[in-house]
Amino acid sequence: MKIVCFGDSLTRGVSFVKGRMRILKENYPAFLQEFVSDHFTVVNKGVFNDNSDLLLSRVDKDVISEHPDYVIINIGGNDCNFKWDEVAKNPEKEHQPIVPIDRYIENLKQLIERIKESNSIPVLMTLPPLDPVRYYKMLAKTYGSSISHWISLQGGIEHWHGLYNRSLNSLAEQLNVQKIDVRTAMKHSGDLQDFISDDGIHLTGKGYKTMSSEIFSSFEKYALV
Repeated sequence: MKIVCFGDSLTRGVSFVKGRMRILKENYPAFLQEFVSDHFTVVNKGVFNDNSDLLLSRVDKDVISEHPDYVIINIGGNDCNFKWDEVAKNPEKEHQPIVPIDRYIENLKQLIERIKESNSIPVLMTLPPLDPVRYYKMLAKTYGSSISHWISLQGGIEHWHGLYNRSLNSLAEQLNVQKIDVRTAMKHSGDLQDFISDDGIHLTGKGYKTMSSEIFSSFEKYALV
């Protein structure tokens, strides 16, 4: 049997270490493979900087063609993010998330429908928590402090992150799709400083292991393994 892990850099296994991006061998699909080795082959189809538009454009090539039994969908962090270079240039203007929330939800619906049509079972994963303070420090270092006022008027990135996550939760309930709440599990598993890397967004190896442990526990709860 096969599990395809479908998502962005958090699926790929990206971390931010000593001022630079790195792809970790200790990513969540790799840890998950260790947990389910007697039952499943795990395939990592995570792509750096992807959003739900891009997932929808590659679902046939990267997921359907694999004929998986289960597809774990982890997407949203890039959807609710902003084009910070444009914000820095025009901090007084209105800016929209990269993928507006209505389109994000519609994209998820289409992904779920397409996966079901191919006789695979979709599983939605919540957005892992972030560290807004470290994220803002990175943004200020990269784009300058002019974006700080704009961010404060928008309620902060955690406002958008939480909004998209709540919408994902509602969609899972509405469509009766199995869901794995890694967000809550990670918040209850220890100090988030240990789980989130220096950019405030990507995870550490410990964070990815905690994520995969919750996925495995959920698969056991749903009697999928």
